[in-house]
Amino acid sequence: MVPMIGSMGCPYTCAFCIDSVVPYQPLDAGTIRDDLRFLLTKFKKPLVAWHDPNFGIKFDDNMEVIASAAPLKSFNFMAESSLSILTEDHLKVMKKNGFNTLLPGIESWYELGNKSRTSHLAGQQKVRQISEHINMMFRYIPYVQTNFVLGLDSDSGDEPFQLTKRFTDQTPGAFPGYSLLTAFGEAAPLNLEYQKASRVLPFPFHFLNNHHAMNLKPKNYDWIDFYDKIIDLTSYTFSMKVIFRRSLATSGFNTKWMNFMRAISSEGYGRIRFFKQVRKRLINDNSFRQYFEGESRELPSFFMDIIKKDLGSWWSWLPEGAIYHNSNAYLNKTLKKQIA
Repeated sequence: MVPMIGSMGCPYTCAFCIDSVVPYQPLDAGTIRDDLRFLLTKFKKPLVAWHDPNFGIKFDDNMEVIASAAPLKSFNFMAESSLSILTEDHLKVMKKNGFNTLLPGIESWYELGNKSRTSHLAGQQKVRQISEHINMMFRYIPYVQTNFVLGLDSDSGDEPFQLTKRFTDQTPGAFPGYSLLTAFGEAAPLNLEYQKASRVLPFPFHFLNNHHAMNLKPKNYDWIDFYDKIIDLTSYTFSMKVIFRRSLATSGFNTKWMNFMRAISSEGYGRIRFFKQVRKRLINDNSFRQYFEGESRELPSFFMDIIKKDLGSWWSWLPEGAIYHNSNAYLNKTLKKQIA
């Protein structure tokens, strides 16, 4: 797999996203064309993963560059894009150009509708429309992953999680990707508001991968309740019944095998085990709970042991204090500017 990028920034302004304040700017078409042609001198049919924050904003330009680099389907492409771009006409063109994996962002059932042309819809209506859209995509694209952000401030109660289950039932072929809401330093303006509300936790960078730790206290959930809902949703998504239905709803051995392996390995079963471990400690370990509530800055041994295991012999090379940082640095910097 070869990573490439055709643009920087994004025209959408999702408040939690690190690209929300970066103006959209396509990279030089000639350079992209030359890079694609170079890959064909090294690989017979390269698998190229576009790492654009939102691929295809300048859709015709993107497809023209790809088509001019080599004959159709000289590459296998995968990209993360928004449903507003992935119209049926565009999907027909993408299929001709070798796209076989797409990762559209759904994010939320209550907001961010501009990315999916559902700005006036929410809840069950949005589930129905997006489900129909994703099912249509499978006529042209064999592998589709739908991305969600869990823990947004617009979420409350059981409904967001139940709607995602319903979407899973109505769109059996899609592989759901779940990310925990995370604040990355000064990368998004909303992070300043989180820090003003004393919601940002000092989790080490090692865990800020959208999966292992949520460094924001949820606005509308108690931690144990939140993890109960995550565990329930993830367990449902990767139950044998749903895995089987996902296999029946997709075509091709590679697609079925990839979905199955992702479900039973670290991304599915592994996360369920991890979430259950966190929940158990939230109940039984007072110091662990205090860290999650922002009452302590002492990293629990549970997380410390993970870093040590992952780094192995490199652990001894970490400078003193390397796993700690000022989680309110953005706020402190802003206050200093105001005083000055």
